[in-house]
Amino acid sequence: MINIQEAAEDITWIGGSDRRLARFENLFPLEHGVSYNSYVVKDDKTVLFDTADVSVADQYLENLNAALGEKMPDYIVVLHMEPDHCALLSVVHQLYPSAVIVCSMQASNMIRQFFPELGSAGFRIVKEGDTLETGKHTFHFIAAPMVHWPEVLMAFDDATGSLFSADAFGTFGSLDDSIFADDYDFDRRFLDEARRYYANIVGKYGMQVTSVLKKASGLAIQRILPLHGPVWRKDLSIFIGKYQKWSSYTPETDDTLVVYGSLYGHTAEAANSFAYALRAKTGKTVRVFDASKTDVSWLIEEVWRCGKIVLFCPTYNGGIYPPVEHFLSDLQALSVQNRTFALAENGTWAPAAAKLMRARLETLKNVTIVDEVLSFRSALHASDSEKLDAFADAVANA
Repeated sequence: MINIQEAAEDITWIGGSDRRLARFENLFPLEHGVSYNSYVVKDDKTVLFDTADVSVADQYLENLNAALGEKMPDYIVVLHMEPDHCALLSVVHQLYPSAVIVCSMQASNMIRQFFPELGSAGFRIVKEGDTLETGKHTFHFIAAPMVHWPEVLMAFDDATGSLFSADAFGTFGSLDDSIFADDYDFDRRFLDEARRYYANIVGKYGMQVTSVLKKASGLAIQRILPLHGPVWRKDLSIFIGKYQKWSSYTPETDDTLVVYGSLYGHTAEAANSFAYALRAKTGKTVRVFDASKTDVSWLIEEVWRCGKIVLFCPTYNGGIYPPVEHFLSDLQALSVQNRTFALAENGTWAPAAAKLMRARLETLKNVTIVDEVLSFRSALHASDSEKLDAFADAVANA
């Protein structure tokens, strides 16, 4: 069944949603699915912006045919060469072999790597400042390197004020009855997934995102058309404001995140006791997660939201408990900054986790590590209440 929607004047959304895929990039759980967005512009010249993932191939090709009608695409614009957006590029070009592929130089090289059969296709290489005129629409290309691949372009349409933003402003989550963000309760339906998408996919490249946001600030943007998630046509400043915070590693809230690892429940009990104590002192929200059960992508999402992170970790084989170590590795890989950390360790005979965690955290930029450490043996008992209180005080006042 055909499923296309008008995104703006002359611009048709022809994407699809996948609710069956278990993990995005075979890494990140997709509890609510994911959408793959592609757009057709019908003007004097007809343009296709990106394709889609193979998982929605049947729906996508049906939608493409319906949107084009009797027309043939003059151009296929490739803004981003990641396979979830280019998997059908060769198939589409076989259907419309006269279409010129418009992309960056780096993208053209990647296309030939993925699809050697497209080596003889017609290419038009564009860069920052170049334009593509189709009639009443003029598309201005904006270089967006490392947001989040090196070849990425965005495109701004003068006629409609539409920013084709590639993977920027994307979100996990399928689209239901509308492609527009304002048709949903965005905060409830998409905000956490948008933050998780940004933090895990784009988060490492905050400096590059900030650079692109500065370029975009000079444009009269009326719509944002991303490659994942809903299209924005109202209240754009809300989502742009989120990106400004996220890309500058500025916490959204002064909530505290507690992440613990626990073999038999004793460290978990200590983490819960701390959460109650800290809430009593500050009146502010404390979120507690088990690193063994919670996918690390959700922990990273919470890191981007919260200003303080407290780690409770047992010593394991003389080192850091593996699920907590995995979390620390992601913090380093994603270049987390501007956060306050506090450390608690458990060890029956030789506690060492706090010292080892501190060494990992000290590799991060612009972070504060609370000097006070909560160290306990085997389990936290009533006799440790003064230590717990002192630790909660130190975190509250950090």
